[in-house]
Amino acid sequence: MHKVQRVSSLRAAVVAARKEKKTVGFVPTMGNLHAGHIELVKVARQKTDFVVVSIYVNPTQFGADEDLGNYPSTPEEDARRLAEVGADLLFLPEQATMYPGELATQTVVYVPELGDMYCGVDRPEHFYGVTTVVSRLFNMVQPDVAVFGKKDYQQLTIIRRMVADLAYPVEVVGVDTVRSAEGLALSSRNGYLTEEQIEMAPMLRTVLQKTSDAILNSRSSFKKLEQSAITKLQAVGFEPQYFKICRQQDLLPAARDDEKLVILAAAVLGKARLIDNLEVERS
Repeated sequence: MHKVQRVSSLRAAVVAARKEKKTVGFVPTMGNLHAGHIELVKVARQKTDFVVVSIYVNPTQFGADEDLGNYPSTPEEDARRLAEVGADLLFLPEQATMYPGELATQTVVYVPELGDMYCGVDRPEHFYGVTTVVSRLFNMVQPDVAVFGKKDYQQLTIIRRMVADLAYPVEVVGVDTVRSAEGLALSSRNGYLTEEQIEMAPMLRTVLQKTSDAILNSRSSFKKLEQSAITKLQAVGFEPQYFKICRQQDLLPAARDDEKLVILAAAVLGKARLIDNLEVERS
């Protein structure tokens, strides 16, 4: 696996791969890789011939009081794991490469409506930063396929909308969330949880599953199911930010006749903000 920092070196490697008739896959990350990230690389490896992984902690998707300065970094271990799983190129851009100027004056890519709800309510700058950095990375890497996890379902939906609206020639692939044996969605921020909280955290998944069962088997209104879920989470120590039953395609509130649903949830536990979701399909 080769490591590059310059866009010129990145593009030269991609051009060389394309001359060999190889398709290009891309997995953008912020590093501190866990089994969920590695699964994304494996999927990219299955679907394409030349896999690029980026590691860049993007400052524009962090709010003023968030953990940019303390975001975990494990570069040597990340590189080792990526080489083992078959990544071809690791792109490690510097700040000046990603944002050549003052952050406040940079061009921003913004997906309206989708970026304003759910996580966008409590983190208003977050999705501006995500779509802007992903757009830049797509222009730099020029992949055929880009792979993202479904753990951040809102982010995945927003990126798909951006790709459609801006006519990027990129296939966006979503990969099921990788979980611990207890059901906790893997995340770099799980390291903020205490041992006691790690035991409690899978309750978020449990409440999602029970809500899914109720959607399929009861006649309770979605509003009642959402409020019941919030009450259950509060009772065991979570601070829920939202718990919503939505349509998969646009994340708008689901109606009784919708068939493809997704339940989205975000809750604070101790110092960690946990997000999770569960797709529900009715016939």
